[in-house]
Amino acid sequence: MFGEYCLYLAGKPVGLVCDEQLFLKPTNAARAMISDVAEGSPYPKAKPHILVTADLWEDGDWLSKLIQATANELPVPKPKLKKG
Repeated sequence: MFGEYCLYLAGKPVGLVCDEQLFLKPTNAARAMISDVAEGSPYPKAKPHILVTADLWEDGDWLSKLIQATANELPVPKPKLKKG
């Protein structure tokens, strides 16, 4: 699909790591926690995601809370149907 890494929390895909950058699914909770929100597409034709800049990675506790807040706002993915 995109050739990089998908970040899951509690079975929910919350973000992507592409080209050594962290992209989170856009949520109101994440926007509230980041003072200067930057957006970008993790790969061609992808919807815009919140770009978590490298300077924000330093605070592990804050980053953990950001990812948890993002996951809390996202819906549970629909189960995939088995073929056959």
